[in-house]
Amino acid sequence: MASQLSPKAAPPTDTGRIMALIAAFLGWMFDGFEMGLFPVIGKPALEALLAGSVPPEQLALDLDRWFSVIIATFLVGAATGGVFFGWLGDRIGRVKAMSLSIFTYAIFTGLCGFATEAWHIAILRFIASLGMGGEWALGVALVNELWKGNRALVAGVIGAAANVGFLLVALLSLGMNNFIDTMEGWIFAVGGSQALADWLLDNQAWRFLMLSGALPALVIFLIRLFVPESDKWEEEKATGNTSHWNTKDLNGVLLGAIAAMVIIFSWSPMGIERGITTPIAFVITIVAFFLVIWGYLLPVRGYLRRAGIAGSMSDSSSASIRKNLLMGSVLAGIAMLGTWGATQQSAKWSTTLVPGEWTNVMQYTQIATSCGAILFALIAPFLADLFNRRITYLILCISALAASTVFFQTNTTVNTWFFVTAFLMGGITASFYGFFPLYLPELFPTSVRATGQGFCFNVARIIAAIGGLQIANLVAAFQPAANASGNAYTTLCLIYIVGMILVWFAPETKGRKLV
Repeated sequence: MASQLSPKAAPPTDTGRIMALIAAFLGWMFDGFEMGLFPVIGKPALEALLAGSVPPEQLALDLDRWFSVIIATFLVGAATGGVFFGWLGDRIGRVKAMSLSIFTYAIFTGLCGFATEAWHIAILRFIASLGMGGEWALGVALVNELWKGNRALVAGVIGAAANVGFLLVALLSLGMNNFIDTMEGWIFAVGGSQALADWLLDNQAWRFLMLSGALPALVIFLIRLFVPESDKWEEEKATGNTSHWNTKDLNGVLLGAIAAMVIIFSWSPMGIERGITTPIAFVITIVAFFLVIWGYLLPVRGYLRRAGIAGSMSDSSSASIRKNLLMGSVLAGIAMLGTWGATQQSAKWSTTLVPGEWTNVMQYTQIATSCGAILFALIAPFLADLFNRRITYLILCISALAASTVFFQTNTTVNTWFFVTAFLMGGITASFYGFFPLYLPELFPTSVRATGQGFCFNVARIIAAIGGLQIANLVAAFQPAANASGNAYTTLCLIYIVGMILVWFAPETKGRKLV
C-alpha cells in the first residue's frame, strides 16, 4: 500500500498531544452537557412555545409529540453528522473538521434560544446534532493518532467526558431556582430591564441555557492555536490517499438521513394519525434501514473503489474495511440500544416509584448514573488491555444485562439500594463508551479512520432510535402489570445477549498498532 511508503510528517510535541486531549475532552464534555440539557429544559421550553397556539386540553399531547420528534431528530442528526464530518476529517484533516463540527453544534444550540415556534427548535437541534455526532468521531481519530502513550487511558477519558457533561446538567437542574435568582440579579446589576430578565429566565431559564450552549465555540480558538494536525493523516495526504474522497458521495448520506426520518415518522403519533399501522411501520423500518446503511456506506465504498483503481488499497484491505464497518456498527448499536433501554429511562422511571424520604428524585438518579458512568468508562479500556477486546465486550454485555435487570426488577421504593443499583447500572451500561474509543480506531487504517468510526458509532444511533421507538409498544404489551415500564426496559436490554454471541465473529485487535 502507498501509505507504507509515505514520507514521515513531523511528529507532534508532547504539549501538542496534551492540548489535543484537552480540546477533545472539552468538546466531548460539552457534547454530553448539551445532550443532557434538552431533557431538563425541553418541557418548559415547549410549554412556553406552544402556549396560546393550541387549546389547553391539547397542550400535553402536542408537547409529548414535539418532545419525541425533537429527541428522534437529534439522534438522526447526530448519526448523519458523524458520517459527514468523519468524511470531512478524512478529506481535509482532523483539526479543521473538528473545529467546524464544534462551531456547528455550539452556534445552532445557541440559536435555539431565539426560537418562537416548536418546529424552530426541531430544525435547529437537528443541525446542532450534526456537529455533535461529528465531533466524537473526529476527536477519537485525532487523539488516538497523536497519542503515543497509554491508549487505554485516553479511551477512558473519552468515555468519561460526555458523562461529566451529563453530571453537570443534573447538578445545574438541582440548583436551578438559585441559579435563576442569581442571574436575575446580574441582569439588573448591568442595567438590564425586567422585560429582558423575563425573556431570558422565564420557564426555568430555557432561553438563557440554550444561548449559553454557544460557549463551546470558544474551544475552537484553543484547537486552532494549540492543537497540531495528526501526523498520520499528514502522511496520508502527502501520498495523495486523501484525494480519493468525492463530494457527490454525500448524496448517499443525505438519502440515509431522509430514510431514517421516515422510520421515525412511521412510528410517531403523527404517522399513526395518518393511518400507518404497526405491520406497515415494520415494513417501512426494514426497507428504510437498508437505505440508511446503503447511503451512509456510499462515501466509503466510493473511496475504496477509487483507491483500488489508483493502486493505494488492496482488495483484501478493502474487503476487511467493509466487514469491519458492518461489524463495528452492530456492536456499537447493541451498546447504544441498551443505553437507551436502561440508563436513559432510569430518571423518568424513578418518578413512578415510592419516593420514600427523597425529593428531586430525577436529578439524584441522573447524578448516580452519571457518576457510575464516569468511573466505569475509565475502567473498561484497561480491562480490554488486561484481557482482550472480545472477552471484555462479552464481560460488559453480561454485566450490563445483569445490572439493568437488577435495577428495574428489584426496586419499588427510592432508597439506598435504589441509588446503589442506579450507580452500577449507569456505570456498566456506559462502560462501552470507554471501550469503543479504544477498539474502533483499531478496525480502520488512517485513510478511512474518521469515516469508519463515524459510520459505526452513528449507525448505532439509528439502531437506538428505532429501538427506542418500540418502548411504548413494549410498555403496552406488559400492561396492566404493576411494573410494566420496568419490564419493558428489561426486555429491551435482552439485546445484550446478541452482543455476547456476535462479538466472537469480530476481529481481535489487542496488540495491533494503528496504521
